Amino acid sequence: MKPAVLHPIASAPAPGALPALDNSDDYLQRALDELVGRKSVLSFLIVDGLARRFVATVNNLASDGATADMWPVHRTAGRFDASTSGVGPVISAKNGDRYAAFVHFVDGIDTQRAVALYVRLYPLLQRAYEELGFPGQYFNDRVVEVIDHLLSTPDVAEPIKLKQITVDGSARPSGTGLYVFEDPALEARSAGQKILLRIGAENARRLKTKLRDIRQRIARGALPGRRAGETVSRP
Repeated sequence: MKPAVLHPIASAPAPGALPALDNSDDYLQRALDELVGRKSVLSFLIVDGLARRFVATVNNLASDGATADMWPVHRTAGRFDASTSGVGPVISAKNGDRYAAFVHFVDGIDTQRAVALYVRLYPLLQRAYEELGFPGQYFNDRVVEVIDHLLSTPDVAEPIKLKQITVDGSARPSGTGLYVFEDPALEARSAGQKILLRIGAENARRLKTKLRDIRQRIARGALPGRRAGETVSRP
């Protein structure tokens, strides 16, 4: 028995109006060129396999692993920037600067037109979602679920404390190593929530505003309230 659809898409084109999933890249390229301009598409988006990339990334953002190999966007230039404070390593305020161009790009997209394109492309995205391993489930329900999950990312006082670990996971107070959140509760959060925490409060605020606008247009019902225990205490 198929699960009930919680957030149905109001309308969609006839199946014949869209190309096959395997042959959809050129179609998507033209559609996105019309939406955001060719220069922005080339600067920020990966069109090769875009439908599958988009669906896989949306699905993975609420998990603990959103592999960059499947992202529909280019990786941000530069490296993660940490600085030293009196309490040890923290996320540098400069780190948010790396994401400013991308956030400006997302912020500038016309939400109404973007959602209209999403509705037009929905049969392709649904096919990609079922192919990913979710036959009989509705991709838009997952989109809304993931948006709600990202919007529940806590607001944490900056700077956010870090620590370095070795490859085997042991703590490393200084030198080279992988940076992780010092707070185990933050480190245990999903890939998508940790991205929002890393990019800086102002960038996260702007992306959350865009997500709320999108959700309002594709979902039934109001945004659920934050669950008990979601707020992280400010030090």
